[in-house]
Amino acid sequence: MKKKGKRLLRRLTGMLMGVAAFGLLQVNAIAGSTESLQLVNAGGAEILDADLVVECVKSSTAVETAVASHSAESAEKNEDEDTSSDEDDAEKSNLVMANVENAVNVRKEADEDSDRVGKLYSDCGGEILERRNGWTKLKSGNVTGWTKDEYLLFGEEAEEMAQDLGNLVATIEAETLRIRMEPESDAGVWGLIGKNDKLKALEVIDDEWISVEYEGDIGYVSAEYTKIDFVIDAGETMEEIKKREEKEQEEKRKADAAKAKQTENRGAVPVGASDEELLAALIQCEAGNQPYEGQLAVGAVVMNRVRSGGYPNTISGVIYASGQFTPAGNGKVAKRLEAGVRDSCLQAAREAIAGASNVGGATHFRRAGNHDGLVIGSHVFW
Repeated sequence: MKKKGKRLLRRLTGMLMGVAAFGLLQVNAIAGSTESLQLVNAGGAEILDADLVVECVKSSTAVETAVASHSAESAEKNEDEDTSSDEDDAEKSNLVMANVENAVNVRKEADEDSDRVGKLYSDCGGEILERRNGWTKLKSGNVTGWTKDEYLLFGEEAEEMAQDLGNLVATIEAETLRIRMEPESDAGVWGLIGKNDKLKALEVIDDEWISVEYEGDIGYVSAEYTKIDFVIDAGETMEEIKKREEKEQEEKRKADAAKAKQTENRGAVPVGASDEELLAALIQCEAGNQPYEGQLAVGAVVMNRVRSGGYPNTISGVIYASGQFTPAGNGKVAKRLEAGVRDSCLQAAREAIAGASNVGGATHFRRAGNHDGLVIGSHVFW
C-alpha cells in the first residue's frame, strides 16, 4: 500500500518539478485554502491546473505552494531536461522545510535574542518570505517569523523531504460517490462517501480512477469527481502551542481521575470462606482464560452488585440470581467448586471482597464488541 502511494506521489511531483525547472514554481502561504495539487482530465492527459498549489496542513492550518499555469506538454518536455543547478532551484522554489530532529524556534526578528513567535517541527514546511544574513523569514500555517538557515532545507532538498513526509488526500466533489472494489464502473461497492469527505489517495489509474484507503481496504473512486491535495504539516504559534498543551494537560487530568476512580477501594464486605470460594469459582468460569485484571474485574462486578441495593446483598444471592450468570445456572460453578479453583482467581476474589475495583461501579459485563464501556481483555464492563 505504501509503495502505491509513492508511485502516485512521484507522478504528481514529477509534474511539479517540471514546472519548477522553468522558474514558474512559487510558494505563497494562503491560510485556510483547500486547493492544492489537482488532477484535471483534458484529452486523457493529466495537466496542471492554472492555480495549482501544494497545501501544507497541521491542526487545520495550511501552507500552500502556488504554481503558475503551464501546459502538460511543456511540463512533460521539461521533465527530461536538467537545466537548473541546486542554487537556481533554491531561488526559484519558495518551499522551505525544517531540518531538525524535534523542533526549531521561529523568532520575531532575525536575532537569537528575539522573542519566539512559534515553532517549526521536524515534519513541517512553509513558504520563504525573505532571506538575509543566514536567516530566513518564513510563513508556516499561522506562524510568520525568522529561523536560522542551518535548521532549514531549501530547493530540491526541501522538495524531496516534502515528498517523503507529505500525504495525498482525495477530496470528494460529488454529492455522493461510490467507493468501488475494483477500478470499474460495474464493480462491487464498499460504501458511499459524501461531498467534501476526505480519503488517503494511493494511485491514479488510467486517468479515470483513484485508489484510496477505505476502512482497512483499498477502494476506487472516479477521478472525475475527486480532487487530490498534497498535504504536509505546518508549524504552531506560541499561542497555539499553549492552548494545545493546556488541552492535553486537562485531558490527562481527566484520564488520571477516571483511572483513579476505577481503581478505588469501594469498601470491604464481610463474608465467609465459602462465599470467597464461590466468587473465585464464578471468576474462573467467566474469566479463567483472561489476564488477572480481567479476573479482578469480574469479581468487582459481583461485589458492586452486593453493595448496590438493587441486587441481593450477598455474594451467593447475586451469583445465583435468576438469569444473571450462566455458569451458575448450568451447574458449572458448582462443578468448579468441587474440582477446586486457581490461585489467581482466589486472589482476585479476595481483592474484590476487600473492596478493590478496576471497573469503578460497573455492575455488568459481556463479551466485548457489542456494547460501549471499559474493555479489559475479552470483556466490556459498564
